[in-house]
Amino acid sequence: MDKFTVLTGIAAALPEENIDTDKIIPARFLKTTKRSGLGVNAFDSMRYRADGSENPDFVLNQEPYRKAQILITFDNLGCGSSREHAPWALLDFGIRCVIAPSFADIFHNNCFKNGILPIVLPRPVCEQLMADARMGGNARLTIDLPRQVVIRPDGSEVPFEVDPLRKKLLLEGLDDIGQTLQHEKAIETFETERAQAQPWIPRIVLD
Repeated sequence: MDKFTVLTGIAAALPEENIDTDKIIPARFLKTTKRSGLGVNAFDSMRYRADGSENPDFVLNQEPYRKAQILITFDNLGCGSSREHAPWALLDFGIRCVIAPSFADIFHNNCFKNGILPIVLPRPVCEQLMADARMGGNARLTIDLPRQVVIRPDGSEVPFEVDPLRKKLLLEGLDDIGQTLQHEKAIETFETERAQAQPWIPRIVLD
């Protein structure tokens, strides 16, 4: 996955609580096992009207937020089912960072696994960042992961916490498969030795 180091981008404010994974990507779009192509249907029930036309009142249908890379919401983002398609849809739309006072645990974990940085900040701070976001395209936020700060348009910095291992994996662009492949030589050596000792057991080959 793409590395996450320092991101400067447009932030979109979505001041709602309990945005569940079905709102992020409705179940009828989950027929694919690919991570790409879901962005067009992210927040489908909120972005589109019954006739399929765009809802002009929804923030991601407005300029400059069509190109938002940061999403700010309220409590319990990503609740509901455990579908990994939710962060896939956000990432395919262009979102690399989500900020909220709290997240559902599985969604929180899935964000990290897919190169999205979830940041937990108190609600009053989220409200301040939403006010910044509403200033438009000239008021961008910067997410500095190495320093663990959100930099506001006025230059002030908001510190945030992140698990050291997850931070390292984001900085290096490593998902679960990438972590495993770091030990490729050791795995191949083990499999070769095991195959010689127990030839009746199929050998695992990393390719």
